[in-house]
Amino acid sequence: MEYRFEREYGCLILKMPEELDHHQAEFFKKEADGLLQNYPVRSLVFDFMDTRFMDSSGIGMIIGRCKNVRFSGGYVKAVNLNGQMERIFQLSGLKKIIDVE
Repeated sequence: MEYRFEREYGCLILKMPEELDHHQAEFFKKEADGLLQNYPVRSLVFDFMDTRFMDSSGIGMIIGRCKNVRFSGGYVKAVNLNGQMERIFQLSGLKKIIDVE
């Protein structure tokens, strides 16, 4: 399992894995929460460049991180969605709560 995180100037970029299922979502949630607690983050970016699959656990993980960042006045967006991820975002309602580029 390889997860990539980048920080620059108050922005945390979370590069999502190829498959975001229950097991990976739990691990990713712990890693992301640790980073959000240890570093001041004004914007959170989910990068879906490599993601091909996401289940409801992944959706829940994203919503939880959004709430954490927005609670402290931050901004959240998702980038590099392929057709499958666009469809998941549309059907799940994530597009209503996260800006998509």
